[in-house]
Amino acid sequence: MGSVDRNDPAPGRLMVVGADGGAPRDLLPGLEAHVATLDWQDDGTLIYVVDIGAETELAAIAADGSNQRTLLPAGEVVLRSIDAAAGGQTVLVAHTPRHPTELYTLASGSAARRTTSNEWLADLRFAEQTVVKHKARDGLALEGILIYPLDYERGRRYPLILVPHGGPESHDQNGWLTGYLSFGQVAAARGIAVFYPNYRGSTGRGVAFSKISQADATGPEFDDLVDAVDHLIEIGLGDGDRVGISGASYGGYASAWGTTYYSERFAASIPFVGISNAISKMGTTDIPQEMYDVHHRKWLWEDWEYFEKASPIFYATRNRTPTLILHGEEDPRVHHSQSLELYRTLKLLDQAPVRLVFYPGEGHGNARSAARLDYALRTLRWMEHYLTGPGGDPPDPDVDYAAYLPWAEEESGDEDAASETTGAAGP
Repeated sequence: MGSVDRNDPAPGRLMVVGADGGAPRDLLPGLEAHVATLDWQDDGTLIYVVDIGAETELAAIAADGSNQRTLLPAGEVVLRSIDAAAGGQTVLVAHTPRHPTELYTLASGSAARRTTSNEWLADLRFAEQTVVKHKARDGLALEGILIYPLDYERGRRYPLILVPHGGPESHDQNGWLTGYLSFGQVAAARGIAVFYPNYRGSTGRGVAFSKISQADATGPEFDDLVDAVDHLIEIGLGDGDRVGISGASYGGYASAWGTTYYSERFAASIPFVGISNAISKMGTTDIPQEMYDVHHRKWLWEDWEYFEKASPIFYATRNRTPTLILHGEEDPRVHHSQSLELYRTLKLLDQAPVRLVFYPGEGHGNARSAARLDYALRTLRWMEHYLTGPGGDPPDPDVDYAAYLPWAEEESGDEDAASETTGAAGP
């Protein structure tokens, strides 16, 4: 797999190079999608997974570009990896909206599941999940994945959590969306709708679409998020007064934008390992060249005003949104000082509740189970407090793990999982 040029943010082109070398040749030059993974079926045939919007497809093609064909159409499962095993058997790793990743085999044009890692899930009710298509304010066609509240009733409006993905050269898929970073079916079971917007700059729709926001950070790409909320309100599902936003990395950037620039639209915000100051971020990240090549396309000294206006803290005086900020203390990608800057600014302004949580020993995302559990419970509690609960002052800074895990003893909580600072209007 390769990229078309230095500014292509994701290697999603299916390319071959002759055994004697030479220039790579794109086997699918007109593909408005992204190739996610591949394997050799035999000496002359490649099989590959292609991300098409929120779905995936399994296909095959000869090494000379001929005999392209679909092996497993989009919509059945979401494919993560493939293995063309000896003897012609094709093994798949895939997931669905109602089950996380399992092993499948390809059989007669369909995916046959071979493993069941969690039998308990078969006893649960799941909320409906679907791809929602809508248009941005400038007419650009967009889509995202909606998880309805578990007991959804047509005509009733529900609180909504918007979960923008990171990257932005990434996208969410119409498969299993519940995890420590993602509210998914857990929030749905509590009567909250959850929407995963694949805003402009996402992958899955070709190179041009993934490049569309370069040199324009926080511009139309983050307008797309509010446009998605407006669409869900217009179709009668979302309650515009009870909308939260929560994301990690670039999604944390979007959440920081939501609590500042677009504060009037959000009742709660949770930026995780997110960017708050585009200027200081360039001086503390481990990927400054990538930030130039596929994000800003300019250096600080070339346009200071651009970076200033792409910084959520530049609009901090707009903040009226209760904000829970979380970060790993050892994050090399987005330094934890980004969260400290946002916290300190909002605390000094003292216009809305703000809380800061640092995770010792964690990086760009939490790896330890204790830190993941703390994050999942702490963020869910914040959203419930401000979207379906009393609001006002923040919930208690201590998380009662046993209240969420009835079989656990209270003293089993890992006291070192997180260190917390409470800001304006906090206990």
